[in-house]
Amino acid sequence: MTEKILAWHFLPDDGKLRYGTREAIVVGKRYEAVGDLAMCSNGMHASETPLDALSYASGSIICRVELSGEVLRDTDKLCARYRKVLAIADATRTLHLFACDVAGEALSVAKVTDERCHNATRVKRAWLDGKATDNDLAAARAAAWAAARDAAWAAAWDAARAAAGAAARDAAGDAAGDAAWAATWNAAWAAARDAQNQRLAAMFSELLGIKE
Repeated sequence: MTEKILAWHFLPDDGKLRYGTREAIVVGKRYEAVGDLAMCSNGMHASETPLDALSYASGSIICRVELSGEVLRDTDKLCARYRKVLAIADATRTLHLFACDVAGEALSVAKVTDERCHNATRVKRAWLDGKATDNDLAAARAAAWAAARDAAWAAAWDAARAAAGAAARDAAGDAAGDAAWAATWNAAWAAARDAQNQRLAAMFSELLGIKE
């Protein structure tokens, strides 16, 4: 079918197409897929929700895109003939902050009281503001993992793991992976997933300077 769809798409950290020409992305340019469209193998891909896009992220560069021409649909992604980039930004910090938010909510839902878990998110936020060192972050992560090992109930284990793996993971790693890890845990409930999609969409829109 032929339509125009607003969607989200992540690029590798170099800001270039992941496949094909590997050219640098330019805002306002429309990119075309050559040949028969095939989900996951040939086409201009994107997702209608931020969390779905995040699950396929190859880096932390977020794009608001418009898909057009022939469009194939799957449950969590689209494959189109054309993809036009409307706005682009480095979402590394935004993704880390989102991961901290989701991890904190996970701890609250699971009623985890171990301060080592909550401290992991606080140290991560401080690190993002330049108020904590890499060593501080590593120590907080180790403490959160120790809390997870000490947990005697499954819910606390999962929440502590989310805090350690998503909110306090060494930021030299993959910010998109951190956020996806945290969001996946808390998205066990459909209502929570909807709320997280709305939150992340708002955060990305603010970062990109767009209003919808």
